[in-house]
Amino acid sequence: MGCAVGQMASFSKTITETDVYGFAGITGDFNPLHVDAVKAEAGRFGERIAHGMLSASFISTVIATRLPGPGTIYMGQEVRFLNPVRFGDTITATVVIEELLDRGRVRLHTFVENQKGETVVDGYALVKLPRKEGEGENGEKSKQILGCHLQSRS
Repeated sequence: MGCAVGQMASFSKTITETDVYGFAGITGDFNPLHVDAVKAEAGRFGERIAHGMLSASFISTVIATRLPGPGTIYMGQEVRFLNPVRFGDTITATVVIEELLDRGRVRLHTFVENQKGETVVDGYALVKLPRKEGEGENGEKSKQILGCHLQSRS
């Protein structure tokens, strides 16, 4: 399937305490804002919140599995964290093709919203579309851009 400006795909997940502790364990980010209920209550948000990068990581899920899909190379990501994600929030990461560039590169608008429709993460990504090796007319090796592998939303 070819890629087209405006194509979009999403991935949704309800954030649990287990997710936050797992992310803290993997990354080593044990900021009390995320893992200490007593200290977090006295903080800015009045309760523990999920790591911003945990929320942003679901953008990678969409890019790698839905749009453009398997084999896509992530070249860069710009993110802004706009609102907190609280335990129990259901967030939806969405990727929209914004611009088709040369050499199989694509600029994506990336964002994450909570169940209230509030944007919690916003940004842009640059990716390289997957390629398939093959043989050209004269037997030389060539790489063909495969395009987008759009999976259904969930």
